[in-house]
Amino acid sequence: MSRIHGLYAISSPSDTLLQDVESALKGGVDVFQYRDKHSPPGLRHRQASELKALCERYGVVYIINDDIELALAVDADGVHLGREDGDIRHARSRLGDKIIGVSCYNRIDLALEAQQLGVDYVAFGRFFPSRTKPAAVQADMELLDQSHRCLSLPVVAIGGICVDNAPQLIDAGADAIAVIDGLFGQAELNDVDIEARARALKDLFVFRDQTIAVQQ
Repeated sequence: MSRIHGLYAISSPSDTLLQDVESALKGGVDVFQYRDKHSPPGLRHRQASELKALCERYGVVYIINDDIELALAVDADGVHLGREDGDIRHARSRLGDKIIGVSCYNRIDLALEAQQLGVDYVAFGRFFPSRTKPAAVQADMELLDQSHRCLSLPVVAIGGICVDNAPQLIDAGADAIAVIDGLFGQAELNDVDIEARARALKDLFVFRDQTIAVQQ
């Protein structure tokens, strides 16, 4: 099974970042991405290092969003690149055999090109209205089925995903679901149980994988 599979958590800036992320990891996160485009470099490096140790402790794949040099500095498992985040060839030359994932939005042609350039997974979305990126392009559910006919890479779905709508994406063939607000949204409220949210999302994959195993 690919290392990019299941529940893919993406961080949201927070004063309780480490606590929030550990709660999510306890709930069963398979892949974690550190995403912070605005904090000072020193803070980002410190947080990235601390999160690396945390992910290592829980055996979770650790990805850095858009920053190749930061990924190298903290020995992350890989990077995720958006369309404006750098050249895939350059990323591969710097990262060697580390994981490279790319955002392909709602375009299968970008995914095919990325596959030819040797990335390790592609992400499509947004599939649902997103508070994190409300202006992001809309991806159609058919794209997931199409991608599995055209690609030999893991496919990640992203955008407005929560436990109520995630089954649609998993049933349509998403190998992983990337969740931000559906995990960490309103985490500053004491009654938000991040671990329980993660467990509920993770269980959707456990059920699917068990069903597939029985059918085989």
